Amino acid sequence: MTTGHPLDEDRHYPPQDLGSYALLADGERGALVGPRGEICWLCAPRWHDDAVFAALIGGGGLYAVTPAERFVPGGSYEDGSLIWRSRWVTRSGIVECRDALAFPGETGRLVLLRRIIAREGPARVRVVLHPVAGYGQEPMREVRRGAAGEWQARLGGLALRWSGAEDARPDGDGGTQDRFTLDLDLAEGQQRDLVLELGADPLRTPSIHPGRAWAATEQAWASAVPGLADTVAVRDTRQAYAVLRGLTSADGGMVAAATTSLPERAEEGRNYDYRYVWIRDQAYAGQAVAAAAPGPLLDAAVRFTTARLHADGPGLSPAYTVDGRPVPDQHPLDLPGYPGGYDRIGNHVNRQFQLDCFGEALLLLAAAAEHGRLDDDGWAAARIAADAVRRRWREADAGIWELGNRDWTHSRLICAAGLRRIAGAAPRGPSAGEWSALADAILAVTGKRALHPDGHWQRSPDDPSLDAALLLPPLRGLLPPDDPRTRATLRAYTAHLTDGYYAYRFRHDDRPLSKAEGAFLLCGFVTALAEHQQGNEIDAYRWFERNRAACGAPGLYAEEYDVAQRRLLGNLPQAFVHALMLEASARLARPEARTQPRPTETAP
Repeated sequence: MTTGHPLDEDRHYPPQDLGSYALLADGERGALVGPRGEICWLCAPRWHDDAVFAALIGGGGLYAVTPAERFVPGGSYEDGSLIWRSRWVTRSGIVECRDALAFPGETGRLVLLRRIIAREGPARVRVVLHPVAGYGQEPMREVRRGAAGEWQARLGGLALRWSGAEDARPDGDGGTQDRFTLDLDLAEGQQRDLVLELGADPLRTPSIHPGRAWAATEQAWASAVPGLADTVAVRDTRQAYAVLRGLTSADGGMVAAATTSLPERAEEGRNYDYRYVWIRDQAYAGQAVAAAAPGPLLDAAVRFTTARLHADGPGLSPAYTVDGRPVPDQHPLDLPGYPGGYDRIGNHVNRQFQLDCFGEALLLLAAAAEHGRLDDDGWAAARIAADAVRRRWREADAGIWELGNRDWTHSRLICAAGLRRIAGAAPRGPSAGEWSALADAILAVTGKRALHPDGHWQRSPDDPSLDAALLLPPLRGLLPPDDPRTRATLRAYTAHLTDGYYAYRFRHDDRPLSKAEGAFLLCGFVTALAEHQQGNEIDAYRWFERNRAACGAPGLYAEEYDVAQRRLLGNLPQAFVHALMLEASARLARPEARTQPRPTETAP
């Protein structure tokens, strides 16, 4: 039974459509902000730690800045950043709230900045701060005033300090003081800065100066996000890059999403915890950045992946926490969950073997090498990954979609693509020759076992159906664009697993595609790249624009998109969708070189 009064949040701030939420992130944790200025999701001190604002999934805790009058909500990001401006039109005028997590974040302390502005006319605003540790189990305690009048408290194992709200009232049920309320009346042009700090250690330093914190955050975002002027959708592409940067920790790891338990399909149990670093997703992001603007974000992806390969070798896990530790086992919380979903934390991926992770790691390391950004540790990691492929490529694995163990065709082909790419980037020597020979062997065996009689790649030797993942290996250089298998696979896929320039992963059953799952946005951008590789530029742009538009009002992508209802499905924001959007925007801006050499294929 929760003690954080979640019903209060349910009544006044019920869950909203996922497309209405914006993300604040500083690399170490992320918050979701709803259309009424409610921060309803935030884990502290880091991504995988317990939530202190968990109203999104039915737990206690939120932090709301909301006009006291009737209003129409809106908002937007400041260009190339995760600084969000909520904007409300009221009967009296226009009110804004500028929100950000101070960037870049510290691993042990978060600083949440909120600036309320009476933009036009007077503003009456209600502020509620109701943090509850442990997903709604542990309310504030030891509430007191600091020397400068700021509020201080303990929250689970965290220290809390809230400044700028000295006139707030401690409140609660039954005489408790587990929340604060504050009613503000601002004249036109006035503003109020609120600064919330949460730290794993006591907050002994002076309170944060809001003006300096805002200036530092603005400058950090301006330095972190490149111009990306040579892409086909500059503003959206910069926003995608900002999302990837916001999801990337100082340790180099990029979480797959900021949230847990948001359903992919209502009441079907397909909701998971994505607050961890998937090696595959990390590699996608690194390769996208390499295609658009190689720099620190590529280096971060290489650093994290290299460290995991050195630590675990052929036992590489598909996913880790951002500090490189194992993902905890999946288990439920005693919460209602987001409507249509279930409350789950941890992930069963920690028990899987996914062969394709080694291929993706090799592709990432090769991309870094091609830009002169791979050091000796990186080359040693490439040798570890290549050796792991040599040892394990004949083993059944869970594959890219994390299903039952089988000889998934994509897993083998992407490993061959990684070997071929790293061999091409390596200095001349025995390793490059061995890697090329192993790639040829894997391709030859897979071609004999998993090529459909119609000439396209099939999902596995014992499954003749199609799969979106089979478009990826040719994009990564395994086969030339004019290879008959490449063209046949793209033709068959677009004929049978797409509808109206929306793409689906595979056929689940006899239901229409959209009844089994939402359109998979990653696959839509992959199809855009595949059409571009074939020189079909009009279709490539159609795919790109259709899927670019499948976002929420703040421009964030989830994993899936319900085409009929025009709604986001699954955890938010999904990093690999933003990564492929970024890559497609960069690659579609320049002609595709379609003169790759045809590989030789030899028997194993």
